[in-house]
Amino acid sequence: MKLFTKLALVATSLSLSLNALADPVGTWRTIDDKTGKPKSLVKITLESGKYVGRIQKLLGESGNVCVNCEGSLKDKDISGKTILWGVVSEGGNKYGGGKIMDPKNDSTYSVSLTDNGSSMVVRGYKGISALGRNQTWQRQ
Repeated sequence: MKLFTKLALVATSLSLSLNALADPVGTWRTIDDKTGKPKSLVKITLESGKYVGRIQKLLGESGNVCVNCEGSLKDKDISGKTILWGVVSEGGNKYGGGKIMDPKNDSTYSVSLTDNGSSMVVRGYKGISALGRNQTWQRQ
């Protein structure tokens, strides 16, 4: 076997192993799917077998006060606010079964996560997954 082929196999094997070890626990920088700008830092923990995410910090000029929020969160400090809950492993690097809340408008959606190690695709949706939107979060 040629050296290049061996190296490619080792790299593929290592990549698959890292994805199998992916775990969403940690701190993530959320990226606005419309503007492409960082929005917040969210810390995800494992609590009683389910993943929970809380806002650590809003990124922007307003500190942790949500000036762009509507409803009950308008102009409130939302650090520590739970925005992700009830998420469980679905095998490999896939997670789902929980909910995510958009603090901007107090709306709650079903959620699926695909953890790629240094980034994670977060999909919020109502009803079927095809009717939703993605954000890519970056591991901190």
